[in-house]
This record gives sequence, C-alpha cells and structure tokens, in this order.
Amino acid sequence: MHLVCGHVATHKTPAVNDWLAEHPRFHMHFTPTGSSWINQVERWFGFLTDQLLPAASIKACRPLEKDVSAWIEGWNSDPKPFVWKTTAEEILGSLAKYISRISGAEH
Repeated sequence: MHLVCGHVATHKTPAVNDWLAEHPRFHMHFTPTGSSWINQVERWFGFLTDQLLPAASIKACRPLEKDVSAWIEGWNSDPKPFVWKTTAEEILGSLAKYISRISGAEH
C-alpha cells in the first residue's frame, strides 16, 4: 500500500515509525514542500465524487468499479488542464478572515 502524504512531520514520531516498521506493506511517499500537484489530484477526486458518486446507488463493488472506469474514460476523452483561478491575495485574504474568526476560540 502506497500512502502519499503532504509535507508534515507526523511520520517522524516514534509511534508512527514503530507502526510502519511493524507493517512493511505500507510505503510512505511525501510531497515536496511547496508542491501543488497533490492539490490537483485531490480536486480530480472531488470532481469524481461530485459528478458520479452522489447519483450512484452503490450496492456492489463491481458495478461501482465499472461506473468509475467509464467516468474516467469520459474525463480522459476530453482532457483539460487545471487552472488556478484564485489569486494569492484572495487566498491570503480568506485565510486572514478565517484566522480572525477562530482567534481566541477555545479548543
């Protein structure tokens, strides 16, 4: 099992390292600091979820696998690049607004 993770330090804790040592089937891969490709992968899965899964009545794996494969085939028949539409200023403004809302909130 290959696990793709963001650039975080949780994998450096003794508990996680011990668990991984006991489970050699799991292989950790980390995105480089500042990379954005994983965001594009997450967005692609978001499209899959939004466009296919809410309408699906999942009763068995094989029909779901067939539906997902057909959706991917359709997606790949007319590929379009992901284009960032939000500016850095908009992202930072949104983040500042969020921080001001949670500032001082009890956790």
